[in-house]
Order: sequence, then C-alpha cells, then structure tokens
Amino acid sequence: MPDAAPQAVDDYLASLPDGRREIVTRVHEVVTEAVPDLDVRMWKTFIGYGTYHYRYASGREGEWFPIGLTNNKSYVSLYFCAAEDGEYLAEKNEERLGKVSVGKSCVRFRKLDDLNLDVVAELAQRAAVLSGSGQFAM
Repeated sequence: MPDAAPQAVDDYLASLPDGRREIVTRVHEVVTEAVPDLDVRMWKTFIGYGTYHYRYASGREGEWFPIGLTNNKSYVSLYFCAAEDGEYLAEKNEERLGKVSVGKSCVRFRKLDDLNLDVVAELAQRAAVLSGSGQFAM
C-alpha cells in the first residue's frame, strides 16, 4: 500500500495486491450495483458509499459513510454502519453473511467464496435506507 491514501477509488483498487484486488473489486461492484445512487469516494483507506452526519451526546459531530470497504493485511473488512431496532445490521445478519467474522458493524473475510454476496447487496440497500433515517452506528 502506498504511504499516502489514494485520491480515487480506481487508484485504491489498482494499488491492492493480486488476489486481494479481485476480491475488493467484486465486493465494490456488488455494493455499487445495489446502491447506485450513493456517492462513492475514498475516506483515507476506506471506500465509502454515501454520507451521513452524526452527533454524539457529548457534542462531537462529523461525517461518515453508511457502508465502507477496505483491505487489511490479513483480511477484507466491509462495514454496514447502521442499526435497526437497536441491533447492528451486520451483527443481526451474521448467520446469513457466510463464513465471516462479525463485530458490531464490521464484516471480516479472507476469501470471496466465504461471503454471501446476495446478502451483502441486501444489507447495503438496507444500510442506505437506515442512514437516511438516522439509525446509524459508529
């Protein structure tokens, strides 16, 4: 990975090592097909889909993405930063996502075959709707 975060999604994808590039690119395609109206841009080393404004009770506030995707050293991480009925969307659907590791809003996987892409598309659509209603999770 280059020292500086790429400015464009295509640059980020091109910078990934063989094998990992194909995995991240395919998940990126699935998400963009599922939520074509969301703005896609780089957030440091994350591909972010859409934007929402958050504000904590402490007064801290900012912008974040409802869906994020990034490559890590040992795995790929896909984030669904949304909650429904008090439950994190990723955690709530862990069993349906495949042979993955889930922590609140983060879905970690090593191989594309381990991830159920139909469920990814469904959750991307749901996260986009929930982020518009303010039901997000950081």
